Amino acid sequence: MALKISKNTVAFNKAFGGLMDDYYALRDALVDWDTVKVDQAAYALALKADSLPVAQIKGDSDIINTAKSFTASVGGDAKSLVGQGNIEQKRKGFNTLTDDLYNLVRVVRYDVGIIYHDRCPMAFSDSIEGFWLSNTSKIINPYLGNKHPTYKAKMLGCGEVVDSLDFSKK
Repeated sequence: MALKISKNTVAFNKAFGGLMDDYYALRDALVDWDTVKVDQAAYALALKADSLPVAQIKGDSDIINTAKSFTASVGGDAKSLVGQGNIEQKRKGFNTLTDDLYNLVRVVRYDVGIIYHDRCPMAFSDSIEGFWLSNTSKIINPYLGNKHPTYKAKMLGCGEVVDSLDFSKK
């Protein structure tokens, strides 16, 4: 039997929107190959994840507990990203963080805007895929970015939208 969840509170949506804004700042810093901004955005994201008011989610206890678990994973992923030494390690951590955040969005059914789930088929070693979330359907690839040592900015648009989450209509 499917679990039922209703619209979230304004306070929760505001907090979750702030979390997503920090995630997008992290993604953009990876696009620019800026490890200082990556660390700053990851730290801010970790703080938002740690303070996300999941108890305000309008849903049953299973939904709230699952959201707590994914929120803790997102916070942990963001903190570990700060400690990574180079841009490639940060991107691998970002891929893990993205997976946990994508699942969190689906659990809490964030309904303030559409979130796109994007895929790069050659994120790691030109042969292993990586994923990211976006608030636009335009592909701006954080794995290849605009300063790739081989491709420069030529692969910035490489990738595809594989899913879109729009809970505003449900």
